[in-house]
Amino acid sequence: MDRFRETLDRVLELVTLLNEDMAHSFARDGLTGPRAHLLLELHHRGPTTQRALADALRVSARNVTGLVDGLVDTGFVTREPHPTDRRAILVCFTEHGAKTADAMEHNHRELAHLLFAGLPAKRLAGFAEGLDEILSRLRKALEDA
Repeated sequence: MDRFRETLDRVLELVTLLNEDMAHSFARDGLTGPRAHLLLELHHRGPTTQRALADALRVSARNVTGLVDGLVDTGFVTREPHPTDRRAILVCFTEHGAKTADAMEHNHRELAHLLFAGLPAKRLAGFAEGLDEILSRLRKALEDA
């Protein structure tokens, strides 16, 4: 097996482990990956329209409606009237949703610390630069496909 394939196998193992960790964490909170993604986007933006969330998540308005419906039904968010645009509705956190999003951000920081705290700065910078290049190549290949 060549070094490119061995390296790809390591990347795939990393993706698998991170995916398993996220799925377990989300399931514990009663979330799916897409619902968790929406919560994190809302955490960063504050109260937001469904249209803005759809754009941010790069999904259809219909898809966001389903995600928000599920999050409303499970007590993570509410829909509230927009204060200045009577045609718009804002997606807002409930107390439970805000606490969950805060915990997700905290867990994200802890995982980053666990994975990278022991690496020398130069090695971490090289790793990040390499990932940036690989991600750029993959994005381009997907766009071209």
